[in-house]
Amino acid sequence: MTPTPVRKAVFPVAGMGTRFLPATKAMPKEMLPVVDKPLIQYAVEEAYAAGIREMIFVTGRHKRAIDDHFDMAYELERELEDAGKEALLEQVRSVKPDDMVCIAIRQPKALGLGHAVLCAEPLVAGEPFAVLLADDLMVGTPADGAVLSQMVRQFGQLGRSILAVQEVPPEHTRRYGIVAGEMLGERLMDVREIVEKPAPEVAPSRWGVAGRYVLTPEVFQQIREQPRGVGGEIQLTDGIAGLMRSQKVYAFRYEGKRYDCGSKEGFLEATVELAMQRPELAPGLRETMQKLLAT
Repeated sequence: MTPTPVRKAVFPVAGMGTRFLPATKAMPKEMLPVVDKPLIQYAVEEAYAAGIREMIFVTGRHKRAIDDHFDMAYELERELEDAGKEALLEQVRSVKPDDMVCIAIRQPKALGLGHAVLCAEPLVAGEPFAVLLADDLMVGTPADGAVLSQMVRQFGQLGRSILAVQEVPPEHTRRYGIVAGEMLGERLMDVREIVEKPAPEVAPSRWGVAGRYVLTPEVFQQIREQPRGVGGEIQLTDGIAGLMRSQKVYAFRYEGKRYDCGSKEGFLEATVELAMQRPELAPGLRETMQKLLAT
């Protein structure tokens, strides 16, 4: 039987962004711009490229700017239209295509990623869904497409939950959920074990879960019934571990690059590398970097 298509994406965006204070004191970290687009827009564009049209933002009370970004800016659009600035007008309107639906729901308390995903359950309405963490800016390849597009294609074949993974250095296992299991090919694993942020000496592998998931709706029951995990939070990793008792879960080594924009180093790396891919920016930026390196 053909699996139900993945039509909904959940974006947990209620975090405080403390690693980027004071910039995030009044602005959501997901609105920090990489070149000229906020992080959340990169994630939404990735979901849209994967064929998803319903975007669900799990927000906090200080995240109004995310709702506004994907809303119509009537005054701005009118001003650009009157000024004949058609290119800029098209950029503004392209943020939310006409066939995209954006819905926001509040996470009342910061109880972990699993709890944030659980908040979206009424809107997911029993369908398979994607989860995208905007902190992880993912860039696919021309041959394979966007990272989530690769995963959605895999889901169409398997009909079961899929986790994006990458190989991480041993000393970084404490930063990730780590999976282990049976390899089914060069890029696919039948997951038998998943552990949240293990120490290097006890990590079952070096396959770390990146910020992209395609999940079956049965995961909600597992999240709801689990006890609090690492840090006293409701962990998505624990919910997935519970799901594995009744359904297969797969890990997928995607083609592409992940920028950890939750860290300042990763954010700067993404900004420089993506700017260097822009023909109108690359020459001047390259000249500036050469001057800096020469001093």
